[in-house]
Amino acid sequence: MGRKWNNIKEKKAAKDKNMSRIYAKFGREIYVAAKSGEPDPESNQNLKFTLERAKTYSVPKHIIDRAIEKAKGGAEENFDELRYEGFGPGGSMLIVDALTNNVNRTASDVRAAFGKNGGNMGVSGSVAYMFDNTAIFGFAGKSADETLELLMEEDIDVRDVLEEEDHAIVYAEPDQFAAVQNALKNAGIEEFTVAELSMVAQNELELSEADFEVFEKLVDAIEDLEDVQTVHHNVALPE
Repeated sequence: MGRKWNNIKEKKAAKDKNMSRIYAKFGREIYVAAKSGEPDPESNQNLKFTLERAKTYSVPKHIIDRAIEKAKGGAEENFDELRYEGFGPGGSMLIVDALTNNVNRTASDVRAAFGKNGGNMGVSGSVAYMFDNTAIFGFAGKSADETLELLMEEDIDVRDVLEEEDHAIVYAEPDQFAAVQNALKNAGIEEFTVAELSMVAQNELELSEADFEVFEKLVDAIEDLEDVQTVHHNVALPE
């Protein structure tokens, strides 16, 4: 499980290097969430969840406000949530989540990114069964034992609580995201290193150096696509 935490940290660090791209992706996601119900996080749980995730990436207030105001203004831009699955070098597996206003364009772009960078698109379900949809929280300030105790006091059952590099890491069911986060906030946790819903690989794969270079290029090519929000994979990142 420790390797999974390292993967999550490294993925977030890699994203942090491309903050302008991340901000644009969050702007789109916040707009879609605001359009899915009332543009108020207190009455729209989807929007509230998205804004909480945005905080862990320090998305600027003006980007958040602009996306919500766009939704309030009745903009008619509609987006579809899509998921693609595929394979990379050395038996690696990838799940690609996208938000798009042009399904044909996105499908073509994702397929091309796979094909030109050592990968192959798979059919729906060819990869996802090897991953678990998981709510993940990482934070400093409490031990794993303290965290487990406070969650038990709140009668919240989670998959696992671990301790890695002075951080407590909570793995929970996706529908427990809000309950876990609220319990942690009530216990004094104000900042999260990670607060995400992620597809976590059941088993991680170690690639050869050559395959890992190809894999990195594949992931970069997919993440560079405008419509792609997140790429999940089963590759153990080098320590």
